Amino acid sequence: METRQQERGHLRTGLLDAEPLRESEEDNMVSDVDLNNTVTEEEREEIQQELAKLEEEISTLRQVLSSKEKQHAELKQKLGITPLSELRNNFSRSWYDMQTSTAYKKTSETFNTAGQKTSAAFNNLGSAISRKFGDMRNSPSFKSFEEKVESTVSNIKQTKVGGTGGSFEEVLSSAAHASTQDTPSNHLIDSPEETR
Repeated sequence: METRQQERGHLRTGLLDAEPLRESEEDNMVSDVDLNNTVTEEEREEIQQELAKLEEEISTLRQVLSSKEKQHAELKQKLGITPLSELRNNFSRSWYDMQTSTAYKKTSETFNTAGQKTSAAFNNLGSAISRKFGDMRNSPSFKSFEEKVESTVSNIKQTKVGGTGGSFEEVLSSAAHASTQDTPSNHLIDSPEETR
């Protein structure tokens, strides 16, 4: 009887043991298993007692676990740990774990490199645009335009200082009229007053 209980005990814990079964143990296990499932009355009672004992242990463990969970919740409540703060802490911990992962670091490095290249491209574009504006400012047509604006501004200043007594609109129109006389395109387009 004791050898069978030891064998059953070994069968129960054998799955959890790290040591592999030897061939002789495997042979014993196979011989103990009866395909017709004929169990003597004595063995049946023994198995039922063992089953009742296991069920009682399971019930006790559930009660202990429930008690520990209540104690756990009470301690958290005393410390002021709410489910929301726990969620925040878990999120922070997960975020930290993710940031320290190699995949995140590689992705971050890739984005940094891409950002640096994009920044360099924009700097190159900005300097190219600045060069174009510089070239355009040095062009003869821009210088001509700049001179016309300067002469218009000086005409307005002279008219104001000269004290013609006219309104600002009259001064602007006379300055615009003076600047249009300087443009060569004035001869190509007839003004509406001349065609009448």
